[in-house]
Amino acid sequence: MNLLEDTVAWLTDPANWSGGDGIPLRLGEHLAVSAAALLVTIAIALPLGLFVGHTRRGASVAINLANLGRALPTLAVITIVLPLTTAIDPQLGFKFYPTLIALVVLGIPPILVNTYVGISGVDADLVESARGMGLTEPQVLRRVEIPVAVPVLAGGIRSAAVQIVATATLGAIFGGGGLGRYLVEGIAQNDNGKIFGGVTLVAVLCLVTEGVFAMLQRRMTSPGLNQPRMGWGSRVQPGRPAGADAP
Repeated sequence: MNLLEDTVAWLTDPANWSGGDGIPLRLGEHLAVSAAALLVTIAIALPLGLFVGHTRRGASVAINLANLGRALPTLAVITIVLPLTTAIDPQLGFKFYPTLIALVVLGIPPILVNTYVGISGVDADLVESARGMGLTEPQVLRRVEIPVAVPVLAGGIRSAAVQIVATATLGAIFGGGGLGRYLVEGIAQNDNGKIFGGVTLVAVLCLVTEGVFAMLQRRMTSPGLNQPRMGWGSRVQPGRPAGADAP
């Protein structure tokens, strides 16, 4: 059989869809580590990007750190943190934490940079109008800057999610779970069906992730949802002076 037939045969084999090495279990493991990494990444990068974008403080440091994160190979990060995490926890410190940390390092740059760019790019006149109406700095950020910057913020999270899902396969090299196990085991067993079956599953999962986050991004940026609130229930369109009548 050729490569395509081997791959289809492996994917359609009922034995590969059950048991401790079945596709549903490996898919769940892959989603678990990816979701954990994305949540940790958002918890770190989003508040930092909001702070830097709103205050303009430490922008160069944040951007340089983000660029450094982009330059670090994920496999190298796993290798660097492995001795430390293993010393702390011999079990999860070898199979889970290094991959989690490496994926967080990978995911921070797009969210941090997009958040900073989105917040700092809000019309200065709109921000000053909000301050002139008596809004505090947290209110300006929450009611004006974030709603206007939502499309850019959502784009950063979407990019990070796809990158994390695609790169989570590397954890299998160090004994972790996930769909990467099929690539590692397939190479060891010289089983092309398993190798490219795993590649296909990862590719499909990345496409599904892209589609889901693209849909969420469209919903978050639909008309009326991302306009700034200047007062109790009022909305002001970006680029229009505060208090101007809507067309």
